[in-house]
Amino acid sequence: MASFNKVILMGNLTRDPQLSYLPSQTPVCEIGLAVNHKYRDNQGQMQEKVCFVDCRCYGKQADTLNQYMKKGQPLMIEGRLELDQWEDQNGGKRSKHRVFIERFTFVGAPGGGGGGQSQGGSYQQQAPQGGGYQQQAPQGGGYQQQAPQGGVPAQQAPAQQPPQQQPPNAYDAPGGDDIPF
Repeated sequence: MASFNKVILMGNLTRDPQLSYLPSQTPVCEIGLAVNHKYRDNQGQMQEKVCFVDCRCYGKQADTLNQYMKKGQPLMIEGRLELDQWEDQNGGKRSKHRVFIERFTFVGAPGGGGGGQSQGGSYQQQAPQGGGYQQQAPQGGGYQQQAPQGGVPAQQAPAQQPPQQQPPNAYDAPGGDDIPF
């Protein structure tokens, strides 16, 4: 039987991105996303439920999320569900679902939160295989990069952060006067 595993979510970050590195020096970024659902109850009153979702991405995509996103900022992600399983300190089996981010799009005004206008910045990524990864930006601004090979020391955050740059805009392709829709 065929199967399909696709998740598309848009919400706000519940915490600052957490960047770490695999033993192969591949960057890993973990974020929490809060997705709101508004509805009317039986009495006609507006109600709101919040769903909190843990998400993870790898490679250049992880570096980009860590650099440009902060707690409270909106983000749209596309990915797939994965099941993490582990043993707790008491020997009990634990598990939880997490979204593996394959693509994301910055949402809202640059440097701010909200607004609803897309700022390009759409990225897609394939899962690491054999220590490498491949990532592409859509239309015109595409790029590919290989993960570091063994023996490369882990990067450490500088003591002083440089001024924050604006995220790349997917529509700023050379000669890109056309509106992509």
